[in-house]
Amino acid sequence: MSDNYISTGRTNQKQETRDRIIESAQFFLKKGIKFNLHDIANKTGVSRATVYRYYSNVQILAEEASLDINTLHPEIIIEKLKGKNFENQVLGIQDYFNTLAIENENAFRKYLSVVISSNPIEIKRGARRKKAMELALENTKLTPKEKKDLTNLLIILMGIEPLIITKDISGLNNKESMKLMNWGIQLILKGFNASKK
Repeated sequence: MSDNYISTGRTNQKQETRDRIIESAQFFLKKGIKFNLHDIANKTGVSRATVYRYYSNVQILAEEASLDINTLHPEIIIEKLKGKNFENQVLGIQDYFNTLAIENENAFRKYLSVVISSNPIEIKRGARRKKAMELALENTKLTPKEKKDLTNLLIILMGIEPLIITKDISGLNNKESMKLMNWGIQLILKGFNASKK
């Protein structure tokens, strides 16, 4: 999915369209019915051109939709962390996405391989980690630039990509990987807080 397209213009409407496209793909997946982008357009009630703007490859859409079935929306993740201080919210978001990556590691690896092999120049990824982190930072007294930079830095230690690095390159197991990434977030927050004093 093209994040560049979603991040311009009417972002809420574009996100809603993307969500409807994903839901249509999930309909076919849950029923075990093969589908193409034309089927998705018909089910979603949009043109094929619109579907193609979001997903130019049906395999990428199928992989993302299958992963999306098991993934909570950022608003729900934040709601579950309500009442916790900022650091614990960040660690809770990280724990959620890293646990999700471990529990669905093979599916995430397959999805990444499909995305990378289709067209590595285009960004075709969901953005739930980023959205969850933005929501966690929403009511802080940080500047917009600090929020953006801290969000982008923290999400580097969440999800399948750092898990692949810790396991495949560093040779760690799941537990060691989770512990290392957790420690990384704590160090980032400690350094950030020290820079604010």
